[in-house]
This record gives sequence, C-alpha cells and structure tokens, in this order.
Amino acid sequence: MLNYTSIDDIENINSWIKEAQEIKANPLKNKDLGKNKTLGLLFFNSSLRTRLSTQKAALNLGMDPIVMNVSGDAWGIEFGDGTIMNGNTAEHIKEAAAVVSQYCDIIAVRAFPSLIDKEKDESEQILKSFVEFASVPIVSMESATGHPLQGLTDAITIAEFSTNKKPKVVLSWAPHIKALPHAVANSFTQAMHKMDVDFVIANPKGYNLNKKITKNTPVYHNQEEAFKDADFIYTKNWSSYESYGEVLDVENNWTITKDKIADAKFMHCLPVRRNVVVEDTVLDSDASLVIEQANNRTYAAQLVLKKILENA
Repeated sequence: MLNYTSIDDIENINSWIKEAQEIKANPLKNKDLGKNKTLGLLFFNSSLRTRLSTQKAALNLGMDPIVMNVSGDAWGIEFGDGTIMNGNTAEHIKEAAAVVSQYCDIIAVRAFPSLIDKEKDESEQILKSFVEFASVPIVSMESATGHPLQGLTDAITIAEFSTNKKPKVVLSWAPHIKALPHAVANSFTQAMHKMDVDFVIANPKGYNLNKKITKNTPVYHNQEEAFKDADFIYTKNWSSYESYGEVLDVENNWTITKDKIADAKFMHCLPVRRNVVVEDTVLDSDASLVIEQANNRTYAAQLVLKKILENA
C-alpha cells in the first residue's frame, strides 16, 4: 500500500481487523520496523485523539514523529494552480510538499472542509495536492469528505465487541450547536459496506448523506424505528448535504437517550457534547464504547503505518 486516503484503500477489511487485533495484543512487536524513519504530522485543524494516537502508533513502530500545526505555525500555503501569489499565502503546495518529503518518510495530513463550496470540498484539494506533489506516502488523518483512520477504528471496535454473527448497526444523526462535516459519517458508512453487518442510517429529512456514499443503505427518518433490535448505535452530527453546510430545523428530539438505545452499544468518535448529542446516562453507562473506540485509534493508525512501511 502506497497511500491511505480512503476506506476504499482497504482490500479486505476482515484481514485488516484481524491484523489490528494482533497489533493490539502485542503493540511493540514491530518496534524495529520504523527505525530511523520519520512521520510528519501536519494539522490544518485542531485534534486530540488523531494527533496523540497517530504519534503513539509511530512510536510503537520505532518511528520519530514530527508534529506541525500548519495553520498557526507555517507560512500560508497556496493550493491554486497558476495563482498570482500577491495575497495572504506565501508558499505554494508544490514547494511545501516537496520540502516536507525531504524531512519525512511518511506524511500524515488533517484538513477540514469549508462547508460552503460543495464542489471545492469534494475535490479534496489539500489532500490530493499532497498526494500529487509529495514524493513519500500520504496518510489522511481526516479530509473534507472522509476520515479513514476513524472508519477503520470503528470497524475494529464493532468486530471486537460484537456478540452476533451479523450485528445490526445503526448510524444515527444527532443534534449539534454548529455545522459539522460529513467525513466521519461517510467513512463509517464505507466501512460498514465492507463488513457483514445489517446496516441502516437514521437522520431527519434534509440530512441525507451523499447517495454516492450511502448507495443502497436503508435510510430511516424515524429514529426509534431504525433503532429496533440494534446491536450498535453509532451517533454523529453532520450538516445538511442537500442544503450544503446548513443547519436545518428539526422538529423531533434526536438526542440519544438510555431509553432509545435499549440493549445496544453506543459509539461516537469524540469529542461529544454531553446532553446535546447524547445524555449522560448513556455515556456514563456500560453501553458506551467511546473510550474503547478512542483506544483503538492507536492500533488502526499503527496498522496503516505498518503496511506502508512494509511496502517501502
């Protein structure tokens, strides 16, 4: 594997999950694989789990991580082709990616969408520019439309805690105080399509995700109906895709409660706004897997880095 920028880069998710579980059982087994190798972590947006778990994964493999908050510490980067750079940007991606490639053996990039221009966001300008102009492998730590490290993590977690051969998994929209990206929901959906699960989506009208992502997945506009007999309920807010980036009025209460989830396990990528997205009674209960998910972020990232290093 050269790059990891999408769930589609996973050839066989079941074999990947098995390998991730083996890594989790013995995280330092491949401590020499990344010896004398450097991982560059470039953040255009803030992060907690992604930053720390990917650093930890690199250290477990013997790599030396270098972290840079690009939006605050670097020159403003220009991504346009043929641009007259007489504005706020001082460095072009063509030089920036080439230079970072000289310092790092793998580059991991995190950048969010604008949620204003759908066409521009879906072009994945930042991520694809690094893929084009860097001379080393690229890993997506979240992009405008996907979060493949999180999606892989979620697949690992469901496999780890599933007690049914074919569990029912629900991706449910929940309210939030501001417009959020579709990346986590998109990658989770793509991951579930690769697993042997009964997968459905629940969201209010006006909040359907991109049909190119959801494909034939059943979409319910009645949350309680979707939750019936669920084994896992994965909750995430996202802004409207149809009315791109907007927060629409929703009549029904879509906040996750203990009564709603019944016997299902609750999942969320974190951070989560308590008593807005989900009630305390769920997060503080044995049904919550959010801490276990966060722990598995390390092993998902470590698996990706391992595969890239083995291919070098």
